[in-house]
Amino acid sequence: MSGIAGFLHPSMDLIKRQEELQNILKKMNEVQKRRGRDDEGIYLKKGCGMAHVRLAILDLETGHQPFIKRMGEREYSIVFDGEIYNKNDLKKQLKKEGATFETNTDIEVLLTGYILHGIDYLKELNGVFAGAIWDNEEEQLYLFRDRFGVKPLFYTRVGENVIFSSEIKGLFAYPNVNPVLDRDGLCEVFALGPAKTYGKGVFKNIEEVLPAHSLIVGKQGQKSVSYWTLQSVEHKDSMEQTVEKTAWLLEDAVRMQMVSDVPICTFLSGGVDSSLVTAICAKEKKKKGEVLDTFSFDFKDNNKYFQSNDFQPSQDRPWVDKMVEYARTNHQYLECDNMELMDYLYKAVDARDLPCMADVESSMLYFCSQVARTHKVALTGECADEIFGGYPWFHKQEFFEADDFPWSRSMEPRQSLLSKELIRHLPMKEYAHHAYETTIKETPLLEGENKIEKRRREIAYLNLRWFMVTLLDRMERTSMYSGMGARVPFADYRIVEYVFNVPWEMKCPDGVVKGLLRRAGEQYLPKEVLYRKKSPYPKTYHPAYERMLGRELHEVLSQADSPIRAFVDKKKVEQFLSSPSNYGKPWYGQLMAGPQMLAYLLQVNYWLKKYKVQLLDV
Repeated sequence: MSGIAGFLHPSMDLIKRQEELQNILKKMNEVQKRRGRDDEGIYLKKGCGMAHVRLAILDLETGHQPFIKRMGEREYSIVFDGEIYNKNDLKKQLKKEGATFETNTDIEVLLTGYILHGIDYLKELNGVFAGAIWDNEEEQLYLFRDRFGVKPLFYTRVGENVIFSSEIKGLFAYPNVNPVLDRDGLCEVFALGPAKTYGKGVFKNIEEVLPAHSLIVGKQGQKSVSYWTLQSVEHKDSMEQTVEKTAWLLEDAVRMQMVSDVPICTFLSGGVDSSLVTAICAKEKKKKGEVLDTFSFDFKDNNKYFQSNDFQPSQDRPWVDKMVEYARTNHQYLECDNMELMDYLYKAVDARDLPCMADVESSMLYFCSQVARTHKVALTGECADEIFGGYPWFHKQEFFEADDFPWSRSMEPRQSLLSKELIRHLPMKEYAHHAYETTIKETPLLEGENKIEKRRREIAYLNLRWFMVTLLDRMERTSMYSGMGARVPFADYRIVEYVFNVPWEMKCPDGVVKGLLRRAGEQYLPKEVLYRKKSPYPKTYHPAYERMLGRELHEVLSQADSPIRAFVDKKKVEQFLSSPSNYGKPWYGQLMAGPQMLAYLLQVNYWLKKYKVQLLDV
């Protein structure tokens, strides 16, 4: 786990500017230091500069980067963020092909694979990663990301120069790369946020290497090449075979992602997803005579103010207790209070470089900061709902008939506090619908499926490309900002490939939500946990928190230099703040309702001010 950055200057004489460019690389490292506090390094040769900060989890002694490998007279360099879970198998195969290794690192395995097979070697990797390879002989730079974009990688151009970084703030450390927002950027924030269009960095001229792509940059220009795509194929396994293979894939993914040279833990909510990951980890730990450490999250006084609803039918604590007893883990219950939630609301923006999931994200950042005091690696249950069809929009007719993102169906809640001028000026509905339609057209369909199954496949694909990515971004940024790495076994591409093509009657047998996953988990969990009704990540219901948000937003709007004043209708906000508490229907996902709209506006204001965002033609 790391932060990477660098640039390619195809025509620049680096010798004359060596000291200047080294200082730029050091600055790019400095602003991303929270991603890797254990080590750092820079590389500068010909037209390429690379920078790296490292969080040491594997290969503690030999994992220094940038890593350089020579074969004959040719030199190759790499900076890499992430982990390759099938490293050992790949290394064995490369040795059979005659390769030799100086270290036990996954970066040397990847670089050796590139040297022998070219950039197509990426398709052999099982892992989460973003990286850059510099081929000194060809004078070409290869930027690449994992299949689902778990690891971030942004880039921009200054003239003919290409600059890249794990985080957007790393790009701003390069001279003349400035935070500029145009109309499209505002639509990203107000019409799609906290999601964002894949490939875009929200700021003008800042882009993101697409998931499952490599970006090849050299004197001939640049091109983006896909090395993997999700495909629709006919599912031929029986129900029994499907359950058996799903169970095997999950256990194999968890076991692979447990590999670490530092202690690991799991996040345990008491729901089926995190409980399955925890049960498998605990079983593997027990084989070694070890006890698994687990952590659960909640909010202070939520037992007093919790409001049961369709999205959150029950609290987690009793189910966590059951799992701790069942799996015999060493457990810690973590709580976040209102002041911590408010404080981390702004730190979450620092971590993401963008407005994000409000307190849904700030609370996760707080909890990660607590876990990181003792652990550098945590396994989580994220992504199961997107893959196995756990959300309401997979099941209800109203979502099948809608022609928009199912987790953000109406623009009205988003516009409820915005000024009339902004609503007139920004094509929010059109922008969001275009993004939706673009993804629908990309959906890999299966010939012969009926209208309902076709729609379910579209919804599944939308989730993988949008909703799951937003949650993965949340998990990745909050954990790395805290100095730890969060792993997501359910996002193993083999699981996604297989389950995407399982027919709905197998995914949801007898109408049981995520029934396939539950049946696959029967060997791991007691039935009362396994068949618990879904309850998402917790949020606070404390009325004092919403009052705090109201006071904060009122204070912000009273300050003449608050950027958010240009975008909201102050009278609408005051009316909203004076009305009774309204948790209402979420405007994004299942958790972001009235209070989260206030928190999101506060994040937008902080972001515009902190990053000194320049508004262009808006």
